[in-house]
Amino acid sequence: MAKVRGAIVVDTEQCKGCQVCKVSCPQQVIGMSGTVNGKGYYYAYMEHPEACTGCSNCGIVCPDGVITVYRVKEA
Repeated sequence: MAKVRGAIVVDTEQCKGCQVCKVSCPQQVIGMSGTVNGKGYYYAYMEHPEACTGCSNCGIVCPDGVITVYRVKEA
């Protein structure tokens, strides 16, 4: 069975820092940045990218739809 590696891309300028994605991540991949975006919010980012499985929980629960999830099968 092929292993699946995931990655997320967050639109940092649209993220409001609600942390719903962080709580919903079973692998605890997502963290909040130490800097703010143009609107003054701390935004989500991949704190532990090696642990991401591409489960899409974060993208599904994001109220603003600013997270795009990618999945790649590894040999």
